[in-house]
Amino acid sequence: MKYVIISNRLPVTVTHTPSGIAFSRSGGGLATGLDSLKTDVSKHWLGWCGVHVDDEEERAEIDATLAKDLLHPVYLTQEQIEDYYEGYSNSTIWPLCHYFYSYIVYDEKFRQAYWEVNELFCREAVKVVEPGDLVWVQDYQLMLLPAMIRERVPDVGIGYFHHIPFPSYELFRCLPERSDILRGLLGADLVGFHTHDYMRHFISAAYRVLNVECQVNEVQLFDRVSETEAFPMGINYDLYHNAMTTPSVQTIAEGMRAIAGDSKIILSVDRLDYSKGILVRLRSFADFLENHPEFRGRVSLVMVVVPSRDAVEMYADLKTAIDREVGALNGKYTSVGWIPVHYFYRSFSFEELAALYHTADVALVTPLRDDMNLVAKEYVATKRERPGVLILSEMAGAADELRQAIIVNPTDGKHIENALLQALTMPEEDQWAALRPMQELLQRRSVDVWVQEFMDELRRAKDRNDRLKSKFLGEERIREIQDRYRTASRRLLVFDYDGTLAPFVSDPKLAVPSEELRTALGRLADDPANTIVISSGRDKKTLDTWFPNPRIRLSAEHGAFFRDNGAWHGDYGQMVWGDDILAIVQRVTDHTPGSHIENKQTSLVWHYRDVAN
Repeated sequence: MKYVIISNRLPVTVTHTPSGIAFSRSGGGLATGLDSLKTDVSKHWLGWCGVHVDDEEERAEIDATLAKDLLHPVYLTQEQIEDYYEGYSNSTIWPLCHYFYSYIVYDEKFRQAYWEVNELFCREAVKVVEPGDLVWVQDYQLMLLPAMIRERVPDVGIGYFHHIPFPSYELFRCLPERSDILRGLLGADLVGFHTHDYMRHFISAAYRVLNVECQVNEVQLFDRVSETEAFPMGINYDLYHNAMTTPSVQTIAEGMRAIAGDSKIILSVDRLDYSKGILVRLRSFADFLENHPEFRGRVSLVMVVVPSRDAVEMYADLKTAIDREVGALNGKYTSVGWIPVHYFYRSFSFEELAALYHTADVALVTPLRDDMNLVAKEYVATKRERPGVLILSEMAGAADELRQAIIVNPTDGKHIENALLQALTMPEEDQWAALRPMQELLQRRSVDVWVQEFMDELRRAKDRNDRLKSKFLGEERIREIQDRYRTASRRLLVFDYDGTLAPFVSDPKLAVPSEELRTALGRLADDPANTIVISSGRDKKTLDTWFPNPRIRLSAEHGAFFRDNGAWHGDYGQMVWGDDILAIVQRVTDHTPGSHIENKQTSLVWHYRDVAN
């Protein structure tokens, strides 16, 4: 057995340089966590290598170099990168999952590229994946992949983790390919999310779109169960908490503190994206300075925006709007020796970020919608000698864990403004009182724990599905049953009806037995050695109509009545329900779309199979 991690990108980026091909390692949280996974089995990683390569010799060189670290590159054309990644992944799925419905781009070319690239990843994966392996697929770029791998290599454990929000059913249903996407994800034994809310949204979508049975955190399929669970992603706590013990970080922090002078620092760190709420944040800070002039000259906003997709018109427009807001704010309030906003449009190294976290008095993390937001966790973890205050959006997944932060509505500028005043005037003892429990949680729930818990749960999910498969009749067991049937002198065959002899349907009246089924049951009943019984919750009249053959014995209304040799036994009379009871049940039914009432002789049945959860 081995572990196979599959993600859009490898933890190594390949680039072309004047001197040849260069390889650089990623320092991301996922790569760090997977490196720490405690296991005796080998760990393979498959993904795009970050560069378009046509030359076969270059590919061979890349393959050979990466193979030393058990890395398996997938090669994409420039067109695939644009249509699959920039197109369907980031112009259709990303805005859908972040609740920006009006930003969604529907393009058939994008959809085809997404299917094509997921199939390409699958073809490369089956070269590595073997029966018994554990496969972990990462994120929204590869949502079709679990089912594709399942079809080609059935005897594997497959996990999938969704690193962005999963939208509510009301929004997800707008996706034309919603059924295909859900079936792709349900190829996994375990589907993971950052928060319980996202998990419940997924369960609701599967139930309502695919009409599959769902129980709490499970989707019940034909021959197995797809389990869903919330696994809040952590960070490398020790790395951030001990950062300030590094001389290089100390030097950078001292330089930043000297630039800020006596001003308190409010820190904002984001990738350029409309989901981050950067413009609302800037306007809230401008309102704060306007309404609290006593803080002018005493507080500065250090805003780091990491470039992202700025060649795309929507992102370029956002960048222009941010530049305009910063310029207007600084133009209005700047004075000699003080600048309200220090704006950096570039990536920061780990050392620079750690120094910023340490120096900042307040972290302003207010995305409009975010899966987890590790910036909030990194800021809290870095605090050692200097305290600080975290202002956190309630729309970030981290808000479920970091409850001692000042939680704000990211669309309410006044709320953010008031939070800034509270943070900047908070006594140090209160700051530490909020920081310490958050730090204890982050230390306990590190990225190492996140990876280990997911893989442990994936193993359990696979073992459970293996046990379920063992309950299905294989060829050998079927032959054994056939042999015993042939040699038996007397046989009792009891059949359930709905869900066994006939599939479940939306309208129970439509579950009429097929002519093929009637013929087969008739042939069985004609054998004098056989006793055939159909047990059902159906009423006598329906069963009589469907199965008039007197040699077929019938049990109606779950055993209340029994037909033997054509005669019914058991007479309870017609149950009479009071008007008050009927009124209550009817009222509930009227207010529960998809439900209906069936009044049987011995019972009043409320059908709710088609009710949306």
